[in-house]
Amino acid sequence: MPLSTSLALISLFVAALGFGLLLRFWLSSRQIRHVAQHREQVPAAFAGTISLASHQKAADYTLAKARLGLLEMALGAAVLLGWTLLGGLSALNQALMQWIGDGMTQQLALLVAFVVLSGAIDLPLSWYQTFVLEQRFGFNKMTLKLWLVDLLKSSLIGALIGLPIAALILWMMAAIGNLWWLWACLFWMGFNVLLLVIYPTLIAPLFNKFAPLEDEILRSRVTALMQRCGFSAKGLFVMDGSKRSAHANAYFTGFGAAKRVVFYDTLLAKLSAPEVDAVLAHELGHFKHKHIIKRIVSMFALSLAGFALLGYLTQQVWFYTGLGVQPNVASANDALVLLLFMLAMPVFSFFIAPLFAQLSRKHEFEADAYAVRQTSAQDLSTALLKLYEDNAATLTPDPLYVRFYYSHPGATERLARMQGGASAAV
Repeated sequence: MPLSTSLALISLFVAALGFGLLLRFWLSSRQIRHVAQHREQVPAAFAGTISLASHQKAADYTLAKARLGLLEMALGAAVLLGWTLLGGLSALNQALMQWIGDGMTQQLALLVAFVVLSGAIDLPLSWYQTFVLEQRFGFNKMTLKLWLVDLLKSSLIGALIGLPIAALILWMMAAIGNLWWLWACLFWMGFNVLLLVIYPTLIAPLFNKFAPLEDEILRSRVTALMQRCGFSAKGLFVMDGSKRSAHANAYFTGFGAAKRVVFYDTLLAKLSAPEVDAVLAHELGHFKHKHIIKRIVSMFALSLAGFALLGYLTQQVWFYTGLGVQPNVASANDALVLLLFMLAMPVFSFFIAPLFAQLSRKHEFEADAYAVRQTSAQDLSTALLKLYEDNAATLTPDPLYVRFYYSHPGATERLARMQGGASAAV
């Protein structure tokens, strides 16, 4: 029975991986063709506001990212097969067992070695994206030194936070019994909520400088808007985003009383005060419609289902052997099953990704409608168009690609709804 189940899992895994890879290549090919076909002419709805040169830059940027994405897909599939069915993870586990022996130290070493090796494999493409692709289109502002410092900082923070969490979850798996997954899920969700509170003040400042918003006129406008909308924040801050990229953004961060409003310095340099109001009103719309709370609840439900499934698979030999791993006979397999689950789940969850993308686009429409009611459709439209232009976001994406991947609506659909007024976005 375990052998037949293992063979069935191998077949299902290979089929899901192959079909998913073909689907992603097909969608990306559609996107590439569609954007290329519309490169030579600005869409009629934007002809008066977006220049042909900007439109073509956005098309070229989108095509370059899509082609790099094809390479990332192929590499990712090859690496996944290497870790699983070709025996890479099993070999790494056995090597560490021989070197360290069994126990918690070996399991943590397995997690660390996997993360380090995976990061090393991804590093060349990450470097290429920053220093070749982003540099080519004028977005990269990072030096190699800053990139390496960021890499070192994120690695150290990941180790300082991740290792204790991993050790605690591994301890739960070994000590609590069959319901370890429930307690691990509760701990994981509690940690994520805590992270929302501490990230703005403890982690984010390690990478960027946050200065109080000094423009008194803009500060007064923003404060009045927030009061009108019934919101308060811990402070209004400007982030030195230009140190790393020319891309612009604004966001709420934090949770509860720790909420902050953060503007990229690049955003303030590009938008007028009414346009900044409109962008902020959009972010307030997410809070007004409780999108953040809904996403936390959804994440909790998905995490609970995932941990429950993981709790079941931990005891199933066919799960290990079906994914190319020989489980330990006389010692714990907890780190192994965590890594296998992490590797296998994206292969299957990929097919439900469009549902979450659709929900996200619905939330964006609701936030747009709220912003239009609090400020004006014209200000939000012009702000978004400036951001589309400055960020080289294509105005002509493939509609099916948008439906499958985009967390935000395409420009044409979004602005058309916005101009229709708040009643269109419900």
